[in-house]
Amino acid sequence: MYPDNPFHNFEHASHVTASVKKLLARIVSIDDRNAFAVTIPTESVDLADLAGHSYGITSDPLTQFTVVFSALIHDVDHPGVPNTQLVKEKSRWARIYKKSVAEQKSVDIAWDMLMSDEYAALRACIYQTEDELRRFRQLVVNTVMATDIADKELQALRKARWEMAFSSGDSAAKSLDHSVECEDRKATIVIEHLIQASDVSHTMQHWHIYKKWNQRFFMECYGAYMAGRAGFDPSKNWYKNEIGFFDSYVIPLARKLQSCGVFGVSSHEYLNYAVANREEWVREGESLVQKFVAKFKEQNSHLTGSCDPLIVKLGEDLI
Repeated sequence: MYPDNPFHNFEHASHVTASVKKLLARIVSIDDRNAFAVTIPTESVDLADLAGHSYGITSDPLTQFTVVFSALIHDVDHPGVPNTQLVKEKSRWARIYKKSVAEQKSVDIAWDMLMSDEYAALRACIYQTEDELRRFRQLVVNTVMATDIADKELQALRKARWEMAFSSGDSAAKSLDHSVECEDRKATIVIEHLIQASDVSHTMQHWHIYKKWNQRFFMECYGAYMAGRAGFDPSKNWYKNEIGFFDSYVIPLARKLQSCGVFGVSSHEYLNYAVANREEWVREGESLVQKFVAKFKEQNSHLTGSCDPLIVKLGEDLI
């Protein structure tokens, strides 16, 4: 199910899954109902800031299992290049899906496997009714799609929903709405950000973990460039782009985890590590990029011209 990519591989999926499980375990629990009892609408919502509430997530085993399952399958059969490249190459999957190509492909492959006779017993454990099946399918799709952070339109919609849910403006009026539908929408927004944080959790952990995965992602991107599957040399702007990624995405995301009040002490831990890693990258990043390039060339010295990013060898991570 997972190719031998330097970054988007089964180890990454396992890392993301572990992070999801950690955040789920640290959700503050004061619930008296299950999340997602009804179909979740996808339009914009008008929500209140109910910091300290977990919106039914902790009391709903199906929701918790589904988020973990989604983390495990979110990059199944990842091609080692971004969606923009798949569209540019006019791949079969890009012609089928148009948007969020890799994410939709992962869902379809994993879902087809789950629906096979081999996994009948597992399906019987996950859901018992058609309603539960619909809930399960809906949440899997929503959670995996949330990992497409390159689509600006989707990101703008998610940002707007978050701000409406957790902004301080007119919170007294909004707090009157405690309907099941409202609570489910809040749970949806929290889960979207939970999976997004887990997908880049290496940026919010110890420096050596961040450096390990940053190197692997560079190897994947640089390998794609050398194979003619990228329009620019990623090493030229890797240092500056990483700082921009911290400033525009990672740190704001960590602050959202903190501001929603759902994840207890983990939110502070994630934010502190994100800030510390950014500072360390500012100091060490330029020299590390040079080492990444040298390591790639050393590992692939036997290759001439271009190389397939799927056969780029990782070697030992930098110390």
